[in-house]
Amino acid sequence: MLGICRGRRKFLAASLTVLFVPAVTWIYLFAGSFEDGKPVSLSPLESQPHSPRYTVSSQRDRESLEVRMREMEEENRVLRKQLSLVQSRSPSHHRGNHSKTYSMEEGTGDSESLRAGIVAGNSSECGQQPAVEKCETIHVAIVCAGYNASRDVVTLVKSVLFHRRNPLHFHLIADSIAKQILATLFQTWMVPAVRIDFYDADELKSEVSWIPNKHYSGIYGLMKLVLTKTLPSSLERVIVLDTDITFATDIAELWAVFHKFKGQQVLGLVENQSDWYLGNLWKNHRPWPALGRGYNTGVILLLLDKLRKMKWEQMWRLTAERELMSMLSTSLADQDIFNAVIKQNPFLVYQLPCFWNVQLSDHTRSEQCYRDVSDLKVIHWNSPKKLRVKNKHVEFFRNLYLTFLEYDGNLLRRELFGCPSEADVNSENVSEMSS
Repeated sequence: MLGICRGRRKFLAASLTVLFVPAVTWIYLFAGSFEDGKPVSLSPLESQPHSPRYTVSSQRDRESLEVRMREMEEENRVLRKQLSLVQSRSPSHHRGNHSKTYSMEEGTGDSESLRAGIVAGNSSECGQQPAVEKCETIHVAIVCAGYNASRDVVTLVKSVLFHRRNPLHFHLIADSIAKQILATLFQTWMVPAVRIDFYDADELKSEVSWIPNKHYSGIYGLMKLVLTKTLPSSLERVIVLDTDITFATDIAELWAVFHKFKGQQVLGLVENQSDWYLGNLWKNHRPWPALGRGYNTGVILLLLDKLRKMKWEQMWRLTAERELMSMLSTSLADQDIFNAVIKQNPFLVYQLPCFWNVQLSDHTRSEQCYRDVSDLKVIHWNSPKKLRVKNKHVEFFRNLYLTFLEYDGNLLRRELFGCPSEADVNSENVSEMSS
């Protein structure tokens, strides 16, 4: 009888803890959110920079308060979960290799089963196998030209740096304008464990200038086709990104998907989420050939070493020449040619889960790609309308983008715990390139 009473007392104490902690937290936040009797917004997007009382320190205090609030809510969630467990986990559930940090995605090549497994695929449970070493360098390639594209790249890079826990090496194919802007910016930020290499986009124009292209990206929209030739021959794999991308997670999770490639798979792509390649958007719509709905090239995983062995340069050129005889020009730049090659060689593709490229273009099916905004990993503003697109969660997407647009890049200057810093090397590298 005494044991039963003690058990009930323990359960009651735990329950009161779960109820008491959030209550105290919210009382504290409620009291702290008033200044001179007036409510103060906790959101940095709602702060009023033109108000006399507004200061950078007060904004950071509110942001710090938000972080503490989220941490406390997470602790409360864990407590509730522990109280609801009837049986304790077996020791085998806690196995793991702590020398590595990131988990492989629960990926499939089937879009239907993929959508059904989004929640499972986004959770990093103990049963998944780690795939990315703690200090492994992740390589990212971006084609950038002009002032507008440079502004987009800055926002993209800030979203990547905000979430990352690995060293990064950016390979930027840029014109003179973009190179000057981005070199100066990286030199100012001086973020540790980040390296930047520039490649002259103007020197690559002759490689793709023979391809007629109607896409608004112009000739630069075709340059992803020549990355196997442009990037160093020693580089084996790279993540290729469009400039209008926003990351909502650690890019190392995407890098880990390389370990899931099998056989002759050399391209990691997300299925196109519009009906463009189905050819039914309007009367007499005639798109380039594609496999089913086709694939979107805003996010690409490239196995460069295998692509070179397959003679990728010859493969895409022959395909483009053949299709241009009837199509006359590309409508979606490199994406049309990638899809034409894949149509003839489906074995080249590993289909990425769709949350790695949630596309906000017109006539999109992106809302079928996730159940909740917490499932999102990469948002792609691939519409000429950009932030004015129609989507039921567009306000969330827009706020996420604006958060990184306004974020101070100097706040990203933090060391990676346990990884050697490359701050000095990065400084010299950018200085030499910008001279």
